[in-house]
Amino acid sequence: KAANCTVPQEGEPDNRCSVCVSINESRALDLIEIDAASNRGIDDIRNLRDKVHFVPSEAQYKVYIIDEAHMLTEPAFNALLKTLEEPPKHAVFVLATTESNKIPLTIVSRCQRFDFRRVPLETMEERLSKLCEDESIEASSGSLKLIARASYGSLRDAENLLEQALVSYGSSL
Repeated sequence: KAANCTVPQEGEPDNRCSVCVSINESRALDLIEIDAASNRGIDDIRNLRDKVHFVPSEAQYKVYIIDEAHMLTEPAFNALLKTLEEPPKHAVFVLATTESNKIPLTIVSRCQRFDFRRVPLETMEERLSKLCEDESIEASSGSLKLIARASYGSLRDAENLLEQALVSYGSSL
């Protein structure tokens, strides 16, 4: 989102421009997520390689997120290598993995690496509180703290736990 935001605020996306809104609403055509656990073969990467030359429809960059990248086969990595060596100017690739040691060194050497950390408990509580406020949900700070703690630093897991709690116990936690 930060790469394509049209009005970034100190390098962060503004969440108000048309690109940020389309990404937030999961309707951005220039953001493509590929699940490498399911699309792990050479034909899948060749298909990606053929499509990567199409320019973005709205944003400055077409962003390809390859989730579980470590699941790609060796031939698939080899097919991806050429595209990573000479990507089109409008393409950005994000290889997301929890097992970076399984990414071939030929791929790693052509990438910038960013290691993510768990979200701090206080930050998660604030996010859950804001989410509850936006959705008119009554939740005590103790219940949000319990949900945040049970998610072990994963905001996505915390949001899923909050949703499960609401389904199970109603809109007042």
